[in-house]
Amino acid sequence: MRNPRFSALRGLLCAIVFVCAATGIGALFRLWQFPETNIVVVYILSVVVTARCTDGYLWGIASTILSTCAFNAFFTAPYFTLNVDDPTYFITFAIMAMTSVITSALTSKAKKMTMEAVRNEQEASALYHLTSLLTDAESVEDIARIAVQSISATMNCHAACLCFDEQGQPERTFLQQKTQTEQVRRSVSDPEGIRHRIENLRTDFDAGEEFYDWPIYGSESTLGLLRLPKDRAELLTGQQKKLLHSMIESTALAMDRLRVMKERIRTREEANQERYRGNLLRAISHDLRTPLAGIMGTSEMIMDMTGKDDPRFSLAEGIYKDADWLHSLVENILSLTRLQDGRLTLNKQPEAVEEVIGAAVLAIGKRAPEREIAVQIPDDLLLVPMDARLIGQVLVNLLDNAVKHTQPGEEISVTVSKDHDFAVFTVADRGTGIPTEDLPHVFQMFYTTKGKGPDAKRGIGLGLAICESIVTAHGGSIHAQNRADGKGAEFTFTLPLKEGETVEK
Repeated sequence: MRNPRFSALRGLLCAIVFVCAATGIGALFRLWQFPETNIVVVYILSVVVTARCTDGYLWGIASTILSTCAFNAFFTAPYFTLNVDDPTYFITFAIMAMTSVITSALTSKAKKMTMEAVRNEQEASALYHLTSLLTDAESVEDIARIAVQSISATMNCHAACLCFDEQGQPERTFLQQKTQTEQVRRSVSDPEGIRHRIENLRTDFDAGEEFYDWPIYGSESTLGLLRLPKDRAELLTGQQKKLLHSMIESTALAMDRLRVMKERIRTREEANQERYRGNLLRAISHDLRTPLAGIMGTSEMIMDMTGKDDPRFSLAEGIYKDADWLHSLVENILSLTRLQDGRLTLNKQPEAVEEVIGAAVLAIGKRAPEREIAVQIPDDLLLVPMDARLIGQVLVNLLDNAVKHTQPGEEISVTVSKDHDFAVFTVADRGTGIPTEDLPHVFQMFYTTKGKGPDAKRGIGLGLAICESIVTAHGGSIHAQNRADGKGAEFTFTLPLKEGETVEK
């Protein structure tokens, strides 16, 4: 950046030197008896050259005044004074001054426009060079290195870059340009303080003791900081600040692009893993179905052929119950894979609530014939649009869950009521209840409660997740809570009575 005092001295010297040179050339023209108009043109030329070699309009105007005075003093009678014997010279002076001023202004403007065009070309070239290099960057480290090097060269300083991690926390070190070809890593003394200042920033940059920090904002979070040394940052012109902002935006776009690309790769890998897991579960489940059906049929046949006091009856009964549990698990796994693949289609028909509940209670009765389940439904016929098979599976899963967590003789109930445009189903028990820390997670896939007692039955945490998916697909909601009137848990889900109705979870 040019020193203003030096610029003023240079302008004054240029004006004096060029006017003196024009005067010398004019003296030669007078000696050679050239017309005075040639001398006037030489003075106008000196004004143009002065305007071309200095900054702004001031020295062109000063050269115009000096040229007019010099022409009057050395080439009009009486000589070596500013007096004029011939009044017509005033017209010459006026035309000369006007021509010089206009020519000087045009020259200065053309020079300014040329300088502006050159500066814009340099800035565009620097920005294009930065963007081209950032396109090939393969990591955030590469992006920071390229940005620091380009901005240091453009701003003529030792710029630095502090990156933030994916959680929005500053890293412990930052990269700084040391020489034209060398970069160094420096430690960050107060990362938490930097993060706090940037979060509460109300200006374009944060002015520190050593650096001025410009945030690099991404689409969702702060990606890092571009740091300029304080002494250089204080001298930035408006045009340089605009260029710096453009370069920071290019850096932010590159960092954002890299993070989005990594997220897509991670999502694709997770989707592939889920697909492989789903295929494996589906294959295993299909292969288990046939032998389980044979085991259940054979054990049931043995039970029918033997008396209850026969030891073989209890063995066959145990085999049947375990096979039935495995069969239920296989059905849940198949339902899970269909839900994940989006192949679970709803066949909604108006269904009588008592029939759906009756089928679910009958299914549980085969698994646990010693258990009694209390059912309360409205006296009037209640028709609910639903896929009876899927809602039946929801009820079976909830009742099976209640059976697992209650002792024989403890209450298990199913209640249905009507609440405006929704049917409300509640499955309640008098078991151990749900630990408070487990309540927010019971509908998560593969989540099992941590508070099971020694008599609790085994499970893998699929039943409730499937229930939630089926109920949500019907436009309803489901939630779990511990009973307010004593021990036990209750699960409540709602189904809309009209097509198109939904309820927020």
